[in-house]
Amino acid sequence: MVARIVIAAPASGSGKTTVATGLMAAFAAGGLAVSPHKVGPDYIDPGYHALATGRPGRNLDAYMCGTELIAPLFAHGARGCDLAVVEGVMGLFDGAAGQGELASTAQVAKVLRAPVVLVVDASSQSRSVAALVHGFAAWDPEVRLGGVILNKVATDRHETLLREALEESGVPVLGVLRRAPAVATPSRHLGLVPVAERHAEALDAVAAQAEQVRLGCDLEGLLALARSAPELRADAWDPGAALRPHAGGAVVSGLPRSGSAGAGAWGCPPEVPRAAADPRPAVAVAGGAAFTFSYAEHAELLRAAGAEVVPFDPLRDEELPEGTSGIVIGGGFPEVYAPELSANSRLRKAVAGLAEAGAPVAAECAGLLYLARSLDGKPMCGVLDADARMSERLTLGYREAVAVTDSALAAAGTRMRGHEFHRTVIEPGAGPQAAWGLRQPEPRVEGFVRQGVHASYVHTHWAAAPETALRFVRHCAEWTERAEQSGRSGRA
Repeated sequence: MVARIVIAAPASGSGKTTVATGLMAAFAAGGLAVSPHKVGPDYIDPGYHALATGRPGRNLDAYMCGTELIAPLFAHGARGCDLAVVEGVMGLFDGAAGQGELASTAQVAKVLRAPVVLVVDASSQSRSVAALVHGFAAWDPEVRLGGVILNKVATDRHETLLREALEESGVPVLGVLRRAPAVATPSRHLGLVPVAERHAEALDAVAAQAEQVRLGCDLEGLLALARSAPELRADAWDPGAALRPHAGGAVVSGLPRSGSAGAGAWGCPPEVPRAAADPRPAVAVAGGAAFTFSYAEHAELLRAAGAEVVPFDPLRDEELPEGTSGIVIGGGFPEVYAPELSANSRLRKAVAGLAEAGAPVAAECAGLLYLARSLDGKPMCGVLDADARMSERLTLGYREAVAVTDSALAAAGTRMRGHEFHRTVIEPGAGPQAAWGLRQPEPRVEGFVRQGVHASYVHTHWAAAPETALRFVRHCAEWTERAEQSGRSGRA
């Protein structure tokens, strides 16, 4: 039983992230263990949530993971916490285009049986705020609107007018926030600037948000509302248990086997001893300021599948981690750091060499650009015969994907759901062996499969398909074994 509350809004830009992050930080500063969550596929907001709480920010995406995984993933992240704060996405009832409430904040709130607090940008209204709040409260009787926080309120007189109007709505006002430049977080072409790029400034912004919320919100009332959430019956998601149905016939000792006990979140099943001569495959995972997009569950699944997850920063590290058997390069902003990434020629050559040797490499979006021949004219790794550049066009939306080619991530014919979010283009858009066939926004093939490389613009959430992590780790182990048997180490 975890106290929980959902922070929603009538529309994007109302101040959800400011309020949610401020609440997380304020409650954490008060001594509560706070579990941070974000509805939808967003990678950037969870970075600020993690800064506010000291815990990994976790996404709840009903489109990519399925409605049935929302409560288990929530329970996994909130295990041992006193309070969970869930930041919504877009407007309260906005979800996957053309699919009703699917993936909306309202749907997640109903699945979690959590009360909702509506953050309203009141900067250009007074009495009309009551009509707006009444409409949101009445639209779906299954969504419990427990209160409203008024944002960008100009003056005391303005606040009085808003409070008087809302007395008629029956929805309590749980906070009033004035305009405050100190709490603002800078944006770029894909949203907020990630924490990793401005850590000191982000700390100051989160502290300012916490102070603004502490002074302007009824924290006791919000906590009481969160504690009024009814019991949520859900078994917490566990990476080892998720892998178990797919773990028959593991290729190295230490990988989960059919009938074995489940792995813990940070390692392999203790019932399967590891021999000193049979180490876990080392999977190098890109991080740092240029590669900030990742879901916490990916690393947990890789570890549960038997891998040693080793981070590296393509901006700073000139070599891959020792003993690298595979590479995962997620999303981020390589276009911002193209000159620096290009200047690190030693690492680019190391990545290209490992890929050329056939080692598994999984690259999503930013990783795809890094593996290209060039990005905005700057040399990249050259693993793919393709060139990338910035574009004026924003590509955004959920995707239904079918694996076109057997790869280290998926067998041909595997169906997955994903998400695209970028302002770059790569030419050609697909290799001779494409990664995915997509149906939206128009039928096309996309991405590249070459030897052990799987590179694509499509972000996926492996909790929805845990066999992805197991397949990748097995390919890493098999590649290492082949390389050693052939008389060469094959390792970085």
